[in-house]
Amino acid sequence: MASSTLTPSCFGSFAAAASNKTSYSSPAAFKPLKLPLFWPWQKVKMGPLSVSPMGFGTWAWGNQLLWGYQESMDSELQHIFNLAVDNGINLFDTADSYGTGRLNGQSEKLLGKFIRQSQVKNDIVIATKFAAYPWRLTPAQFVKACQGSLERMQIEKIGIGQLHWSTANYAPLQEMALWDGLVAMYDKGLVQAVGVSNYGPKQLVRIHDYLKDRGVPLCTAQVQFSLLSIGDDQLEIKKICDSLGIRLIAYSPLGLGMLTGKYSPSKLPSGPRGLLFRQTLPGLEPLLTTLGDIAEKRRKTIPQVAINWCISKGTIPIPGAKTLKQAQENLGALGWNLTQEELNLLDDGARESPRKMIQNIFQTR
Repeated sequence: MASSTLTPSCFGSFAAAASNKTSYSSPAAFKPLKLPLFWPWQKVKMGPLSVSPMGFGTWAWGNQLLWGYQESMDSELQHIFNLAVDNGINLFDTADSYGTGRLNGQSEKLLGKFIRQSQVKNDIVIATKFAAYPWRLTPAQFVKACQGSLERMQIEKIGIGQLHWSTANYAPLQEMALWDGLVAMYDKGLVQAVGVSNYGPKQLVRIHDYLKDRGVPLCTAQVQFSLLSIGDDQLEIKKICDSLGIRLIAYSPLGLGMLTGKYSPSKLPSGPRGLLFRQTLPGLEPLLTTLGDIAEKRRKTIPQVAINWCISKGTIPIPGAKTLKQAQENLGALGWNLTQEELNLLDDGARESPRKMIQNIFQTR
């Protein structure tokens, strides 16, 4: 940056360079200018918070069953966090249930550790989700869950406290207690804003109105939203969010990896994902072909196009990353926009693909 500013000392350097070709050709004198992936004014308002147009999801950070997490990965995960922050990402999504077995809550613990070692910790927004476990039956127990997350992350306040799923379909009385728990944690100043996850259209309107009557704005709604999961319910949720001033956070924007172009019916991931991929991938050829054509034309990758589609639809996608390569690829979804023609082609490709992603069983109507 300094080498591109013309000061008296710079003119002196140019003069010296004229008589010294070695000095003039030094790579240090011509350090390329690196533009940000997005400008500060392109941040997205999320209630009282301002966040990057894309966040990072941390479901895999601690999950051995589905994502093959090992504690030996922690060093690379820290590099992923640092890379994201260095490129302006300030939204990180997690949950108190992320982690398996003895590693339950590991995602929150790692995020807290990485934040403490960060130089921009005050700008980072943590959106964590509190599970609607059957033993969380009272508002006080839900507040205690929030306090547990604060302790694991060792932070003073959570950016967005989210109810991970609705119990309306099987335990409606518990649902009301959990809603009151959101109100209580907001009133106590434990969270800056509140949100929900896996709420369908009708229940989303109900909780919005319930919280509004108690002076608590519903800030976010997090649902599975991608080219692979788009349907009538998801589109209706998006319309409701737009009309009520709720930000839609798109989780699984790459369909658990099916929208990366890295897998085929003959090349499946191991574990439970392989079973789902075997059922779904054979019907995705129209969509994957369209993604590939646009990616080649734009000199992007298929995942970058799929994530940019989510951004172009007015959502905040939160793709995950287990490796630096994945993180770098995710960041490449920022700094450009699909055209309306390209969006239409992708929408058509999604409609022509006979198989869709199975919706989360916890999503209500």
